[in-house]
Amino acid sequence: MATRPYHHGNLREELLDRALDTVRDRGVAALSLREVARDAGVSHAAPRRHFPDRQALLDGLAQRGFERLRTTLEAAAGDGRGPYAARLERVAQAYVAFAVRDAALLELMFAAKKLDPDGPLHEAAEQAFAVMLELLAEGRVDGELAGAVDDAVAVLFPLLHGLASLAGAGMLETDDLDATVATALRGALTGLRPR
Repeated sequence: MATRPYHHGNLREELLDRALDTVRDRGVAALSLREVARDAGVSHAAPRRHFPDRQALLDGLAQRGFERLRTTLEAAAGDGRGPYAARLERVAQAYVAFAVRDAALLELMFAAKKLDPDGPLHEAAEQAFAVMLELLAEGRVDGELAGAVDDAVAVLFPLLHGLASLAGAGMLETDDLDATVATALRGALTGLRPR
């Protein structure tokens, strides 16, 4: 009987890839170190060098999720040129698309962040959401938004997360989700603009 190899390539990243596949296909509850090892083609003991237990694997997946979210939002924000409303719209659309595509991962990310108030997960989350916070702060300084940045966050985050939840639950048409996000964002910005 052939034994499976201990390691091939970058095992940590391979395990996280397989874990993400499982979470996307069957949810967080279906995730186990043994199954991820089997999917990666390594022995069931191999993952323990990188992830001593299931929670460590979940934390690693959540941290990677925040890193991916940051990269996604940075790409949407672009280089800072162009009309403010258009840049904010792109970032909002990117967040909703991420949240719909990876709803189970996003839920895991938020749950893991609560368990890690001062650790690397919290730092990764702060960096991801800093993209949007910096954009909102820019709008405040440039006179595009009234009130404190926290006020804009209190309006926009529930709006975007709610749209993603409705779309993910099949209660919102997703054929042109970007247009729906843009319409909702324009309505919110009207209320946030200085009078």
